[in-house]
Amino acid sequence: MTTEHTDHHPDRKRNRTLLLLLLVMFFGSMLAAGLLRFSGWRPQGMKNHGELLQPPGDLREVAPLQVDGAAYPWNPAERTWRIALAPPADCGAQCAKLAHDIDTVWQLFGKDASDVDVLWICPQASCDLPPGAPRPSTLHVLRGNPALRAALPRVDDPRGVPVYVIDPYGFVILRYPPGFDPAGLRTDLSRLLKLK
Repeated sequence: MTTEHTDHHPDRKRNRTLLLLLLVMFFGSMLAAGLLRFSGWRPQGMKNHGELLQPPGDLREVAPLQVDGAAYPWNPAERTWRIALAPPADCGAQCAKLAHDIDTVWQLFGKDASDVDVLWICPQASCDLPPGAPRPSTLHVLRGNPALRAALPRVDDPRGVPVYVIDPYGFVILRYPPGFDPAGLRTDLSRLLKLK
């Protein structure tokens, strides 16, 4: 009887050690993941390029009008995302470059481009894009509207024209500062379009 007990003793010790090692690995990885999560770290592929607005701007009660007088409805059922900008009246070359950048981003959506409206928000009752600027087929030039501009955080940035992403419900969820990289806008909006 003592012989059997001594024969199995090394196996028991090894099994206990293995069990403790598995428990340490399991709970240790959970602890490390929790520490990373609560410290604010996120994998590079999960970060937004634009600034996530907290709280988002709420445009649901705003009824924008296009320059031609037609209403621009939010229509959440259509699942249309929006790229919006509200340039000042004397924007000039910066707006021409921005119009080209946004058109390039819009074209890169390919078959999903019809699900993205481009909103050019005038500073007053009417305006137009810079001469020679591209006009995506989903472009809507909107009349100046104080309520609309008020819902766009830091719209009057002294460094230039920011760009916004508006969700299908009318919430302004992302802001891109003047001089942003258009590739970041494309990446963020591509992820959002997959949520449909």
